[in-house]
Amino acid sequence: MTADPHQRAATGPRLSITLPAHGQAAGMARRAIQKALRSWDLEHLAETAALLVSELVGNVLRHARTGGAPLELRLAATGNRLRIEVVDADPRAPAMRIPSADVEGGYGLVLVEALADDWGAQPTPNGKVVWIELRTGAEVETAGHPEAREAINSRGPARPHGLPSLRFSTGIARTT
Repeated sequence: MTADPHQRAATGPRLSITLPAHGQAAGMARRAIQKALRSWDLEHLAETAALLVSELVGNVLRHARTGGAPLELRLAATGNRLRIEVVDADPRAPAMRIPSADVEGGYGLVLVEALADDWGAQPTPNGKVVWIELRTGAEVETAGHPEAREAINSRGPARPHGLPSLRFSTGIARTT
């Protein structure tokens, strides 16, 4: 992707919900995504999207220092892309690690890398947003989809002046 994905206008169907910072958040996020994708005729992405959002939300619950602040889940379907964002109050970027055979966990971001068409992290004034994009396979209908809850900011998360955006590809973080 050559353009900054945060500058893309969200003109198709979109959803924004607040999630509590506790163990039920991942299940709530999966259910919200599956319901939204069914209503947007993107059900073919539901399993992958639910798995990926589970990993992103789970990472926040396990690793982020949010002080119990709620998370925000945002979805937007624009053109031929589905964008999923998880916003939290910890400014630290996610760190991909290479899992080893003797460690039970550590595969979350490896799954994200393998299944998402693009992903990255963006600092915000109050933390960060970790985003993924999936190709929808066809142009998304932009008319006739009411907002499921609140509109997401059409420009994506604000980036404080001077802070880098991170994009990930083949497991190597790059600054843009």
